[in-house]
Amino acid sequence: MIVSQFQSWAETASPPSRADGVSALARALLYSDLTADQTRATIRALTGFLDDPSTLVRRALADALASAGEAPHHIILALAEDHPSIASIVLSRSPVLGDAELIDFAANGDSPAQCAIASRAYLSADVAAALADVGTSEALVALASNPGVTLSDETIKHMVARHGSHGALREALLARGSLPVTVRVELVAATASALAAFLNGRDWMSEERTRRITREATERATIAIAATPDLDMTGMSALTADLRGTGRLTAALAFRALLSGNRLLFQAALSELSGMAPARVNGLVRQSESAGFAALYRKTGLPLPLLPAFRLALTALRHHEAERGTLSASLVARVLAGCSAINDGALDKLIALLRRFEAEAARDEARVKPPKPTPIRPAMAIAATPPLPRAQREAMLLAAIDFDEAVPMERAVPMAQPLPARFTIDLAAIEAELMAA
Repeated sequence: MIVSQFQSWAETASPPSRADGVSALARALLYSDLTADQTRATIRALTGFLDDPSTLVRRALADALASAGEAPHHIILALAEDHPSIASIVLSRSPVLGDAELIDFAANGDSPAQCAIASRAYLSADVAAALADVGTSEALVALASNPGVTLSDETIKHMVARHGSHGALREALLARGSLPVTVRVELVAATASALAAFLNGRDWMSEERTRRITREATERATIAIAATPDLDMTGMSALTADLRGTGRLTAALAFRALLSGNRLLFQAALSELSGMAPARVNGLVRQSESAGFAALYRKTGLPLPLLPAFRLALTALRHHEAERGTLSASLVARVLAGCSAINDGALDKLIALLRRFEAEAARDEARVKPPKPTPIRPAMAIAATPPLPRAQREAMLLAAIDFDEAVPMERAVPMAQPLPARFTIDLAAIEAELMAA
């Protein structure tokens, strides 16, 4: 009876009044002790408001029922297909919706619907993978920014493959903090691709130069990432496998790894390219002048003319502890000298590459500022000095006065009157001042 009276009243009430009434009726369904007949009548009345012409009323219904696990399923489904501002409410909160329904809404919904699903407090791996497959860039940003969602490595790679050019997505993924090394390298490659597209679009440099700059920047970042201290051989093998799959495991990258002191990455690259076990590769690398290493090198498919250069680099690395993550200027210089001495024309391109490495290492070293010395105030220096005999203190004071020393220009102070021709030094007064300090 009460529900019937409410429906009669709603026929003439204003939209804001109807919205308040619908919200109260929905709360009564969820939290009041209704009989079975009253519950059926209330659900029937609320179902009728799904056709209300005012979005204000339907939004009030969605707000009231969105978080309730006891909400009528058919009402939630209808609201999820309503106007985006209404659908987003239930898609982002309703526990009534199952994974199959969420996947269907993600596949057929617009970007606001996908963003709402991606922002749910809990999201299964299946729904996250579905969003990675079909979601817009905005939806993937919302997914990456959701701390309550666990994303598999494959899901993240798929997200980067589809929308890696989207800067906000890269930032959101990096903010997650616990990304595996392979994903970080993929993000670097995506950033480089976006930069290359930007440069080509502006026509600021040739496409060939753009490709070279972005390739070398990607290689440099890859070496820096591979220098992570806790990255073991298993992780390094996964990294090289990923690099090979994307075509970025090149002779230049392997050479840069050696000249950066990262023998582990070089060994993992040889293992990946040759198919030999890492332990066996490790032993052969330590005997780089042997026929076994030459056979291993030929099996990798790396250019044969570069074999002497790799041997030079390994020999130089054996006697040098380089910084991991950046090129070592001394290592580059030693290998460059060795390659120049044996070059018969086959190493021209390598020497050009080494020259670029040389310039890069020099610039890296120039960017490292030496630590500034801690300034010591005179009073602190005097206080830290143990007391000396009087005669020795007088001799030191006299020796410290150099009358021929010119005063630097920045320290010169104009005098109001000229200095007297002769003046005396009161050693007793100086001694008293020092003792007081």
